[in-house]
Order: sequence, then structure tokens, then C-alpha cells
Amino acid sequence: MQSPHETLGPSRRALLLGATATALTAGAVSAASATTAAASTASASTASASAGSASAAVAVPSPDTLPLTGGAEFPIGLFWPPHPYASTAERFAEIKNAGFDFVISGNYAGDGNIFQYQLGLARDAGLKMLISDDIQIRNMSRWFSISDTPSDFLSVTPAEAGALYIRARDAYGPYSSLAGFNFYDEPGAGWFATLAKALSISRELAPQLLPYINLFPSDDASYYRSFVDVVKPSLISFDRYPLLSEGREDANYFHNWAIVRDAALHGDIPSWVFIQTLAYNNHREPTAAELLWQVNISLAYGAKGIQYFTYWTPEAARGEGFGPALITVDGQRTSRYYAAKQINTTWLHQVGRELKPLVSETVEHANETPLPNGAVGFTPTNLVSGITGDPVVVGTFRSRDAASGDRWLLVANRSHSTRARAVVSVNEQTVGSIGIFQPARQKYTPQRVAPVPISLTPGAATLLKLTTK
Repeated sequence: MQSPHETLGPSRRALLLGATATALTAGAVSAASATTAAASTASASTASASAGSASAAVAVPSPDTLPLTGGAEFPIGLFWPPHPYASTAERFAEIKNAGFDFVISGNYAGDGNIFQYQLGLARDAGLKMLISDDIQIRNMSRWFSISDTPSDFLSVTPAEAGALYIRARDAYGPYSSLAGFNFYDEPGAGWFATLAKALSISRELAPQLLPYINLFPSDDASYYRSFVDVVKPSLISFDRYPLLSEGREDANYFHNWAIVRDAALHGDIPSWVFIQTLAYNNHREPTAAELLWQVNISLAYGAKGIQYFTYWTPEAARGEGFGPALITVDGQRTSRYYAAKQINTTWLHQVGRELKPLVSETVEHANETPLPNGAVGFTPTNLVSGITGDPVVVGTFRSRDAASGDRWLLVANRSHSTRARAVVSVNEQTVGSIGIFQPARQKYTPQRVAPVPISLTPGAATLLKLTTK
């Protein structure tokens, strides 16, 4: 029997790309790009080269040159923003006032006109946007694979994928608030080859935009390492929500973070994470301290970007038992909105500026027995001779300048419910000075080279700088 996909193939291509889509070639993509050259940042010949061959070598831009991953500011984002009817200048200003830098579109905004309207609101509020659910991007990276063989049904050719991308780029590119596109949320490993081709096309046609993909929570290290090696992403983002019902923690949260950190270091790319803001199936409603705890544990594990799941509350009809997030279904601020604002504006932006340019060297759990799955216990170094007291998670960071021997220690309370007191002892033969970071002043307060007592409220952290002799 003839496959229905084979019968419907030409119609599918016509629906995707227009009546003449079945004859589309790389030259046609070049011509399509030329007609929008005034609004385009890539030439028609570049578009042709990219779309014509999925295997063509395309330079991978440094994350330092891209929106959000580049620059001095630590990126703080949110998913599930105000729905289209609630997308107003006041609502987007509310987001900005809470210390957010970017919005990942969603909450039933799936229309190009709505995206353009929201991009305008974001621009006026001083926010960036990553566009999700644009039909052109979905067709080139999620609903259809990219194949060099046109007879592979349920696929598009690289030339066709390039034409789809050009449509999205030229529709939203004139807005300065456009940071990039969300190509796929939580792909399986079988989709990595197509995503690699999609990102290659994106980089050739719009190298100034951030190609974004968020991964599943997983305890399989090969899933994340394969993503880095095959897709060659500009960052690695994942979601895992550790605050379970009845006061429990996800036993593999630290293990998941450890393998994501390893993959990010392997690819020399930033790692981002989503933090849990609400209750849903088998997960509890976080306290303010638990929001802060997720942020600081993530920073200790090397996070270079924090995203909140969710901002606006998903409605009950979705069937996942969502409780109130930062903003309720009917638009009211919850206590978590004010907690997030406090975290973002008085701590995360400030400490994030310090940590963003640094390299995660180690992350260790001190004074914790037994260790959680995937965690590594503290071992003394030539700079830090001991850490005593209550359980803490210590991330150690170094400069990218190999000649610098200085180290930064983010010491985070292992507990989100009780205060922690610890003492960090340093080697006075190798440490020349100690500074304690003061976020309000964005400066380090000098400390005598001696054991440093640390007192942390639930979920809190402090940052030390050890300058070597």
C-alpha cells in the first residue's frame, strides 16, 4: 500500500512554503533573501550557501558575542509570560521592575502579529525576548526533520528550512528586543541531528541571534554530552524541579546538575537552568527561601543564567495541577513575585556579574554525610585548608586568565529551612588577601587572612575572593 505521507508529500510542501515550494532550490532561497535585504543582516549569497547544504561548515559564534550569553549582565529570564489579552505596557514594566532581563514567549501567544506586538512591549520596557512557537521555526526544527533527500517525507530540505527561517528572521528581526528563537523544548536525542542543521542555518542567516534549546531533566550523562557534541549549541539549558510534595527533595537533583555542569565545561559554553516557582503534580509551592536556595545551588554548580518556571500561572485546564506562580491566573501578584524581585534586584544581578566571566573549577559539599547522589565531598586545596560547621555547598571559580591564581568561593547554605554557620580556613602561606562580596556596594570588603566565619540564612550564600600571594 502506498504511504499516505508519500501521497500527501507535495501538498505538505506547498502548505509549508507556498505553491512553488516543490521546486525550491538554494538559488530560490537566495532570491527570497534578496527581496528582504533591507531588513536582513545576511546577504542573499549567505542565505543560499547556508540553506543549500546542511553539512556546510558554519562558524559557531562565541557565546560572548550573542544576546544574553554575552555582555557583563547576568541573564535572568522567565517562561509563561502574560497571555495575549494581558500583554500590556504595564505588565511588561512589571516584569522589568522585578529584575528580569528576558522573556521566553508562551501562554498561548502563537500568532506572528502577537509576537510583534509583544516584541514592541519588550523593547519599550527594556527587555529581550526569545520567540517560542513561531510556526516557521517549528516547521524547520520540530514538526519536520531536515534532510538532504527530498523523498524523505515528514522532512524539509536544508533549502526549504532556510526559507522558513528567513520568514521568521525578517518578520521579527526589525525589533531590537529580539534575542533569538527557541528551536525546541525538551528534545529527545533522536532529534539532535536535525537541530544541528537548524542551528547551522540560523547561524549562517542570522549570526547575531541566540539559538536556544532547553533540555529534559535526565540522569543520563550521555544525553547532555551528545547534545553538546552533535548540536554544538551556544548554551546548555535544562529544567529539573527539586521541591517535591511533603517536604521532600528530588534525590537526583545534584546529580543532574553535576552532569550538566560537566557537559557545559566540555563544550566551553554557559549553563542555564529553570527554577521552580509553583506547585504542580507531586511538587510543592516554594517558599521565598526555597526560591533563593535553588538560585544559589545553581550558581554554586556554575549556572550562567537563571530562568523562572513559571511567571504567570498556567490555567487549570492544562490538567497538571498548577498552583499560583509569581502572578496568578487572574493577574494578581503573589508573595513569590516579591521574593523573586528581592532576589533578582538585590543579589542575583550583582553576584551574577561577578560569576559570569569566571570558570567553574569545582563544586563540593562540605560537612554533609551521607553525600547526595552525584555530589562530591570537600577536599582541602593549597588555598582552602578546611571548611567546618554546618553543611554548605561550595563552588570554586577561577579567572579565564591562566596566569591568575586568584579564586572565588560561592558558599551556599545546603538547607532551605535552617540557618547554617560554617568556618572557611585558608592557607596563610598562599593566600595574600580575602574579600567578602557586598552586593549592595558591588565591592569586596577586605577580611583579615584568617579563618572566615560565615552565617547564612536558609537558602542564602556568600561570595569570597581569595587573592594569592
